[in-house]
Amino acid sequence: MGIPLFKGTEVERLRLAGRAAAGTLAHVAGRLQPGVATADIDAWVRADTAQRGGTPSQLGYKGFPATVCTSRNHVVCHGIPRPDERLAPGDIVNVDVTTCLDGFHGDTSATFLIGEVSSDAKHVVDVARRCRDAGVAVVRHGARLGDIGAAVMALAKAEGCSVVEEFGGHGIGRQMHGPPHVPHVAKAGTGITLRSGMVLTIEPMVNLGRPEIRILPDGWTVVTADGSLSAQFEHTVLVTRDGCEVLTPGGC
Repeated sequence: MGIPLFKGTEVERLRLAGRAAAGTLAHVAGRLQPGVATADIDAWVRADTAQRGGTPSQLGYKGFPATVCTSRNHVVCHGIPRPDERLAPGDIVNVDVTTCLDGFHGDTSATFLIGEVSSDAKHVVDVARRCRDAGVAVVRHGARLGDIGAAVMALAKAEGCSVVEEFGGHGIGRQMHGPPHVPHVAKAGTGITLRSGMVLTIEPMVNLGRPEIRILPDGWTVVTADGSLSAQFEHTVLVTRDGCEVLTPGGC
């Protein structure tokens, strides 16, 4: 399957989907506090997405049982919301929202601090945010896909963190997941050449310890193999002639 190039009204519909996802993430961010169950987050995403005229892209995707991924502390990604899992002071939690609106998808996530957290928790969250932004900063028409992973990897290494290799970003548009796979560990100057009109997610998963992971028996939840903290931030971006446009804008 080729990588689609979006233009005209398609781009505007992608913008609307991205803004809807970002709006839902911001809505959730304002309600996070100790005592909140991750199942509450699922309910908030479900309701807010509907209010914006969208549907949760993740619900039922390959059998995923929830509207949102909630990944807490050593959970790298794909955490399943549960009524018996409650946020506690000192936790970090990633909330990953994907919205389908008018046939197009927008995908975004952020990791949030719950109450007073350790210096290590603050560090890995800060590094993950900056790694995402470093990846976004190199996106432009004519750049190579590997430039993204090289920028992410260099920053994480300089800050004493590691980057998960088994998962990466992806193409997005009329499908939630499509080509290309976007590695966050890569060599600059390698991979496909980016072209104006491509739409990608950049979503590095950054670990405080080693990069190795394992998947829990539920078949979804990915955790750090060494039990160290993990954080992630994600944007959906449109490749342009001069750089890129972040389609999931917001403060996260």
